Amino acid sequence: MSAEQGYAAWMAGFRWDVPNAFNIATAILERHAPDQLALIDARDTAPTRRFTYGELDVLSNRLANILFDEGAAPEDRVAILMPQRAETALAHFAVYKTACIALPLFSAFGLEALRFRLKDAGVRFVIADREGAERVRALEPDLPELERVFDVDSSTFQQRMDETEPWCAHEVTHSEDPALIIYTSGTTGASKGAVHAHRVLLGHLPGVEMPHEGLPQPGDRFWTPADWAWIGGLLDVLLPSLYLGIPVVAGPGGKFDPDRVARFLAEHEIRNVFFPPTALRLLRRAEPDLSSVRLRSIGSGGEPLGDELTDWVRRSFGCDVNEFYGQTEANLLISGMASSFARRPGAIGRAVPGHIVAIVDDDGGVMAWDEPGLIAVHRPDPVIFLGYWDNPAATQAKFRGDWLITGDVGRMDADGYVTFLGRDDDLINAAGYRIGPAEVEAVIGEHPDVAQVAVVGVPDDARGEAVVACVVPRQDVTGSDEFAEVLQERVRDGVGRHATPRRVVFRESLPLTATGKVLRRDLRAMLAVDGGV
Repeated sequence: MSAEQGYAAWMAGFRWDVPNAFNIATAILERHAPDQLALIDARDTAPTRRFTYGELDVLSNRLANILFDEGAAPEDRVAILMPQRAETALAHFAVYKTACIALPLFSAFGLEALRFRLKDAGVRFVIADREGAERVRALEPDLPELERVFDVDSSTFQQRMDETEPWCAHEVTHSEDPALIIYTSGTTGASKGAVHAHRVLLGHLPGVEMPHEGLPQPGDRFWTPADWAWIGGLLDVLLPSLYLGIPVVAGPGGKFDPDRVARFLAEHEIRNVFFPPTALRLLRRAEPDLSSVRLRSIGSGGEPLGDELTDWVRRSFGCDVNEFYGQTEANLLISGMASSFARRPGAIGRAVPGHIVAIVDDDGGVMAWDEPGLIAVHRPDPVIFLGYWDNPAATQAKFRGDWLITGDVGRMDADGYVTFLGRDDDLINAAGYRIGPAEVEAVIGEHPDVAQVAVVGVPDDARGEAVVACVVPRQDVTGSDEFAEVLQERVRDGVGRHATPRRVVFRESLPLTATGKVLRRDLRAMLAVDGGV
């Protein structure tokens, strides 16, 4: 059987096996031998720690019991505000064991972004590192449902963990019960909380196995620079890898440094990596010493890589990079798999086994081969979200019958290869972060000297896209470098560094529709003429 025939047979023979009773934490921690290595915490800021499945089980039992002692009940929302570290994984397992709902939060979020998500989800408990705990406590007056903030770095918390029972009576959960909420980037209006069931872990498995050319293989060890608060870090790497018995490495932390990353990959004998495209571009630009790096598989997603970058990866790492595609509401739907079928220029790949992917029109009608339309996936499917938190209207708008509409435009050829053509919304994809303009616009628009603001993404060689804010000042105000810096600082503090505009452009007016909506496409075209970033 040829490799191509193998992929076809996998597609034809694939069947989902989703049991009625299923819990992400117990499925992972009780699946492997207690003494098997599971996690290596290799952050630069602390000594390296190694954890077996048994140790993760016991420690997450203790944390679950602390939550129980505080009165945690099924479907209470528990926010997790930490970077990559062992305690982040433990917090997830503890939340799932209590049948609460985890809300992972990016540690670089600004205060406004944190306030909105914590309040919108009605979070009752927060598990955070010292810095995160201090920031959340500053928001407590605005969070009436918040009862307790746990600082995992405090001596009080550590003592309580030591004194708490290591055995836990886990809550029974079903595969359709809610497990976590991951907020979208808010392309139109406020961000929306995508609620995923416990089955989402099983839904991700084929989409992780395919771009990494079959998992697990002897010696596999997984790492990503993506934060575990995003679906790409959490469900493309951390949870599926641990389910499959592949050790995950946490770290090194801080700003992406190509030389440090190259040393990190070699030192920790990492074999499998999810690299966002921006990380690959930064590595190519810096040309670090990769002679001691021994990768077996590289996955990448979020934006097209292009032929030049994929060729560089093959030459530099000695293995192919496989692109994949998905979004917060339904992830890892399409992928490349170099060992089974050739990459086609411009195409992402083909449908991952288990997912029915098609190109549809605005009404959900399937398009003909090579005709552009909306990329969609058919339900039921365990990777598809349950709905948006407390937003049934937005949930309904996401579907056309049983087709989940991604909002991205693409086309599919007769062999099933899907080519991404662009977004049907105004999402900005900068350095691997999916940024909705509305949240940035809201922070800038609150400045008393701003009359109008529109935020768009423009092409950028290093980041894929860069955030640009177009501002109309009030009549008696003049745009200046100093004013631009003030607005950038507002976004940095309110939303986060990742969303801070690289450039603030002052204009007398913005291009508008007859109903007063900003013509973002026209604005992007104007910026391109002006020289972009």
